[in-house]
Amino acid sequence: MNIGLIDVDGHNFPNFARASAYHKAKGDQVEWATPFNRYDKVLASKVFTFTPDFNYMTLQADIIEKGGTGYDIHKKLPFEISCSTLMDYSIYPQYHFSIQFFSRGCIRKCPFCLVREKEGYIRSVHPVDLNPKGEWIEVLDNNFFANPRWKEAIDYLIKAGQMVNFHGVDVRIMNEEQAFYLSKLKLKRRIHIAWDLPDIDLTEKLKEVTKYIKPRNLSCYVLVGFNSTIEQDIYRLNRLKELGISPFVQPYRDFNNDRKPSLYEKDIAQWANKHQIFKSCDFADFSPRKGFKCKYYLKQLE
Repeated sequence: MNIGLIDVDGHNFPNFARASAYHKAKGDQVEWATPFNRYDKVLASKVFTFTPDFNYMTLQADIIEKGGTGYDIHKKLPFEISCSTLMDYSIYPQYHFSIQFFSRGCIRKCPFCLVREKEGYIRSVHPVDLNPKGEWIEVLDNNFFANPRWKEAIDYLIKAGQMVNFHGVDVRIMNEEQAFYLSKLKLKRRIHIAWDLPDIDLTEKLKEVTKYIKPRNLSCYVLVGFNSTIEQDIYRLNRLKELGISPFVQPYRDFNNDRKPSLYEKDIAQWANKHQIFKSCDFADFSPRKGFKCKYYLKQLE
């Protein structure tokens, strides 16, 4: 078969490495789809609901299969592909890293997150093949330490001997042993943690974690615009500043992309996500636009 691939969001991540490897192992011809060739089947992936759709009328294809959260949260890869450990990185020569999952799903069921609905409760999965030209590993687990086989995953990464970038570490369940092992890995970037729920004060837990992991090696996602007040947003960000942890503010966007971030949410994200500004001034003194200071938002609370 002649297979064409369409990455609707753009070639920003090697989403098709597994599907491409599977089809090539069957003897199929695989390439990025163009209007100039005819295909037996086109596979299309769309991760984000806000990404404009592709104009499929430009393609010559007998079958077009659309998948990804941007199209249908419940649609899954065929079993034979999802269980394969083969990865084809040759279609992504621009990327010098590997992607790896040691688990899928999550123990949490946060109301703003789709992982539990899409992938179910956490379960261990077999690691896939690494990129032969990879220089580091992107660990994409949603909740790395909730995986009952997390120690095996750590051993795998240590043996791989490459730098690692963690995308999902739940600081609420991290213990001293886990923090110790994280500190032994070669980190490509900061470890990504999150303080999304304002009703849970993570200050003491973060103090405990920073005994083993240097604050400069942590980056904390902070969700705003979803069941949080301005006071709660400022509290979380100020605690992170005191601890020396870099925040990354994410204004909430709903699945259907109906909600747009407010100007306040954009301003607090601009302040917190530019780390030199975040370190050097308080939110009240931040001026995102000429003639405007963010103390205006705080005055509305008085």
